[in-house]
Amino acid sequence: MAVIEYFYAGYSAFTYIGHAELLHIAKAANRKIDHRPFDLRKLVATTGAPPIASRTQAHKDYFFGREIERWAEYRNIPIMTGTPTYHAHDITLSNCLLIAALVQGLNIDKLSLEMLHAHWVDDFDLNNPEDLTKICARAGVDPSPLLSAALSSEVREIYDKNTEEAIRRSAFGSPTYFIDGDMFYGQDHLELIAHILKI
Repeated sequence: MAVIEYFYAGYSAFTYIGHAELLHIAKAANRKIDHRPFDLRKLVATTGAPPIASRTQAHKDYFFGREIERWAEYRNIPIMTGTPTYHAHDITLSNCLLIAALVQGLNIDKLSLEMLHAHWVDDFDLNNPEDLTKICARAGVDPSPLLSAALSSEVREIYDKNTEEAIRRSAFGSPTYFIDGDMFYGQDHLELIAHILKI
């Protein structure tokens, strides 16, 4: 089965906004989603983009405020006002939890959606094992083996490889999709992906 390569971080607002639509597109196009959770913060540091903290307040209010509100309304999904309380916390454990689910052959489509929703609607801390346990329960998976595997060298190696591949292929952020090697950056390109896939 042909795939859609999906590079993303499990805490990204725009990944959350586009996630359900991506699932719809993949199903309609009979394509499997190849999930590639990666270290978004490491990637952004390689792109030449200024650190978020150094950007103007007007830029942050628009790009991380109004744009998020506008697209959530367009996609008809709930989203909290403002930035999640724990958004600046480390993202390694949550991304590695998703990779552990992939390694164990679990339903990663649902687990990633629950993670994104929990962070952007319910204000969950994705670096907190208790909150991750609740997310796993919502997705109907046993959290214990996932949390253990998320800390393994095998999973960390996959995470690092995903990150390096995203950098090597000139991804700009999260989400980034590849359709037969052709890159589409941002959930606002999902309509173009649907057009390319003729759905």
